[in-house]
Amino acid sequence: MAATKIITPAQATSLIPHQPPQVVHPHDKSFRQIFLPDLRSSHSSVTEILPTHSQLQTSSLNQGLKRKRTNNLPHSHSMPAKNKNFGEFTPDITVDEKKETYRFHFSGPGLYQCGVTGLVFHMEGEGDVVYRIVPWNHRLLAQHHKKPAGPLFDIKCLQESVCQLHLPHCEIRSEGGCDFLSVAHVIDEGIEVITPHKITETHVIINITEFSGFGNVKDEDSPPVPVRALVLLFYRPPTDPDPESVLNVLLLPKNVVLRDVLRVRKEYTGDERYIETSPHCKLIPKQEYTLSTSPEDDSVLVQPTEAEFDEESYDNYFPSFQVNLGTIMRSIKLFLRKTNISGSVWKRQVCLPSTAVRKPRRQSPRSLSSIVRLRTGFIERISGPVLQSLLDNLFEKKVITESERESAEELRNKRDKARIVIDTVRKKGKAASSEMIKFLRKIDPFLCKHLGLI
Repeated sequence: MAATKIITPAQATSLIPHQPPQVVHPHDKSFRQIFLPDLRSSHSSVTEILPTHSQLQTSSLNQGLKRKRTNNLPHSHSMPAKNKNFGEFTPDITVDEKKETYRFHFSGPGLYQCGVTGLVFHMEGEGDVVYRIVPWNHRLLAQHHKKPAGPLFDIKCLQESVCQLHLPHCEIRSEGGCDFLSVAHVIDEGIEVITPHKITETHVIINITEFSGFGNVKDEDSPPVPVRALVLLFYRPPTDPDPESVLNVLLLPKNVVLRDVLRVRKEYTGDERYIETSPHCKLIPKQEYTLSTSPEDDSVLVQPTEAEFDEESYDNYFPSFQVNLGTIMRSIKLFLRKTNISGSVWKRQVCLPSTAVRKPRRQSPRSLSSIVRLRTGFIERISGPVLQSLLDNLFEKKVITESERESAEELRNKRDKARIVIDTVRKKGKAASSEMIKFLRKIDPFLCKHLGLI
């Protein structure tokens, strides 16, 4: 069991307004379990709470007492995440149907930060909290003119003892991005947009009175300003006797959950190795970036030559660049620059693992790997008419269902429509991906040649 920092009874008491506590009789209000409906595919809801795992000491002051929450909590209840007057904990993690669920038992009031997700829970008493990351419904968000600005968390607390939630954000306050932040509360009826109680340098703080899905969102038409971002590296080593290897470079917002990124990448390609390096930088959404290398010769190929930073990458973690290495290298220098602008926004010398994989991995070079590698180019360059024709062909050959076609056609933005089409097909496996590429070659050979599919 991971060690947990504990708030003393005196500190915990200072967080609660000086008013007589209200005793809640067990029969005054039945406990409710509210489960987030799955927005894209069926996932089993977590209905059980594991036995207590923590050895946190409980303050006798709060035993049997529960203060009724309101939507106008005193300002003193908002403690910025950078203030270290809260305990950090490591949740218990279980894996079910490729989804990870986090659990923790809090034995008393206080502020506690999850060391895995960055979430901060403001507890007003004992409680069992269960939470997980679930997919966004981009079509539903678009109806409210919002876009994702963080992961979507499905949160439950049987005792309803969480009074505030601190959601990590990646905005830079001095750049003005915080002005366009709010929180989407996803419930059975749809989405409720919550105005933040307070926004700190690192977290969006909201008061909560019920539990389901919560995630940071941003105005759809918010200006593109720099955000805190990550450059993550995943290396696919050479396979004997072939000396070629691949370095996948991902550009992601800083408030992604790294553990979730590693899990999803492992599902995509199990033979990748995450390379730890200093990943932090500042990137501008919708800005084109160029990746260059040293050495820069015929043995090193970077694809694509340019890639746009997508600040909405909280569901699918695809590489922005692939560096194909024709020879075995011990290290390589990487330089990330704004396109047509000198000076690097991120540069590192990366050491590459030398161990080769003995058994080659069988995979069609024009199926799943092509879809993943060329996703950005497909989204940016496919035309509206070609996309519609592709949808019709995919539906006619039963690669996608009628509801999947309708979901894509309802989207007004061409990029959003292209994104949902390629992601829907990719999730169906290699055969569906190959069919999509075959249709695309017939409909738009010029685009396929540009993407390297011909």
